[in-house]
Order: sequence, then C-alpha cells, then structure tokens
Amino acid sequence: MPPRKIIIDTDPGQDDAVAILLALASPEEIDVLGITAVAGNVPLPLTAKNARIICELAGRPDLPVFAGCDTPLSRKLVTAEHVHGKTGLDGPDLPDPTMELQDTHGVDFIIDTLRSHPAGSITLCPLGPLTNIAQAFNKAPDIVEMVQEIVLMGGAYFEVGNITPTAEFNIYVDPEAAEIVFKSGAPVTVMPLDVTHKALVTTERNEAFRSIGTPIGLAVAQMTDFFERFDKEKYGSNGAPLHDPCVTAYLIRPELFSGRYINVEIETVSDLTLGMTVADWWGVSGRPANATFMGDVDAEGFFTLLTERLARI
Repeated sequence: MPPRKIIIDTDPGQDDAVAILLALASPEEIDVLGITAVAGNVPLPLTAKNARIICELAGRPDLPVFAGCDTPLSRKLVTAEHVHGKTGLDGPDLPDPTMELQDTHGVDFIIDTLRSHPAGSITLCPLGPLTNIAQAFNKAPDIVEMVQEIVLMGGAYFEVGNITPTAEFNIYVDPEAAEIVFKSGAPVTVMPLDVTHKALVTTERNEAFRSIGTPIGLAVAQMTDFFERFDKEKYGSNGAPLHDPCVTAYLIRPELFSGRYINVEIETVSDLTLGMTVADWWGVSGRPANATFMGDVDAEGFFTLLTERLARI
C-alpha cells in the first residue's frame, strides 16, 4: 500500500514537534506534502518558525512550510506559553531555521493541494486550533468532499477540559472553526484528552528517548522534560500527556486506538461551557453521528512505536 498523503496543520508546541518527527520518520506509511502553521500554543510567527526548526532537525529542509491564520475566526487569540514556554519549543537549544517560509498562505496551500490531487487521496492532520481548515472550507466549499479524512487532536469527554473546566485548548481557541469542521460532512477522527491523557511520558519512557543517542532523541527528551513539569503539577500524574503524536501514530498503527462513531457538537455560545466538545458517547441525543471519537490507546504500543521510529532519523 502506498504511503498516505497528508498535510500537517500545526501550532508547535513540543508535542506538535514530536508528532511531526514521527510522521517524517515513517515514510513507508506517511507522505507529508507540506506543513501549515496556525496561531495557537504561541502566536503565528513562532509557530511558523518552530515548524521549520523541526523540519531542519529531522533533516527535511525541503519540506514546504506555510504560514496560515494568525487569529481565530472571530475571537481574540488565546495562547499557552504557560505550558510550552515563551518560544513554544522551550527545553532544547535548537538553532534558528535557515529554510525559507513559503510565500503562499497556508489556507491557499490546503485548497490548491486538495484540488490538484484525486478526490479522497489527502488526509488533513490538524494538531492545533482548526482555524486554517475552517477557512479553507469556507473559501472553497468544493474541497470538503475531496478530503479523505480529518484526523485531529482536540476535544474531550470523560476528561472534560484542560483550559477551562469543560473545554480542551485547541477547540476552545477557535470554537467557531471547530464547529465548521465537525459540521462539514468530511470524515473526522478525533484524538481527545480521553486518549492523550493515557499516553503519559513517564521517566522510563523519556529515558528511552534520551537513550536513542541522537540529536532528535535528546531534543525530544528535553522537550518532554520541559513541559511535563506543568502537567505533573496540574494532574498529579507520573508523566506528561503526549497529545499530538497520537494523530500520526493512528495513521501508522490504527489498531493501537479504539473509540466510537458518535455525534459531536461544539459549544460556541455559552460563557460557561464555550469550546466544549459535546460528545454523545452513549447515543442519547438522537443526533446523527459525525465523528469517530477515540476513547482508549495501547500506551505501551504507542511508546514502542514512537521510540523505534524516532531512532530511525
């Protein structure tokens, strides 16, 4: 089977960086056509820079990186430096990128790429707020039916919220964009906090990254060393959730994950629950299913895959 063609839409973020590295380490399964940056964990100039830093770390300065939207569709940008540090990639000491940012806007790259490939041949992989994807769908509605699948990290059900009591960060930053994506009719697969909070970087797992003995292994260990301090204090867990690599791991080993095809709606009005993913896990609403909402992950299998693939670069 040929590798799956994908576009990674991202707001790096240490865990975004690991997700990108996993994709680039897996050319047999994944063909990354390009990376589009969006404002989220940190503002757009930093996310666009960080995406190029990671490409160069992986030895892929040829991979085109595009800057997308710098603000949500209709709200003021909320960022997460308190988690990821002022650069978004705090932890390792990585050099500034030398590769150029592409001139084309990220939204236009998404549109042009979907239009220039056979329908159903490209998967969109959003790792941050869904602003770029929603803007592309708004600007070019014809591309929606061309999407093979949207595999995204965002939302929560049993784990409720991580930026508010009821909302996960990526959805909360731009709930209107999330609503557009979930109502688009495109096939959607969701990696929510319910999954990612089971993919914990314990001390032993982080030492496995470090023991790879390469610049990538060391950088990943330093990234997780940095951001785990926040999550350990917040959740009282024995490691930090590694959110975004669940998206790329799913493309490589879907059998590591399990979930349900259910109805998911996005709250865009309530001040109390803004950005909540209202996931009808028990099928009580009568609303039609629109997303495969993952609920569990084989954590040992996930980290075995991740460590093995990172060692390839």
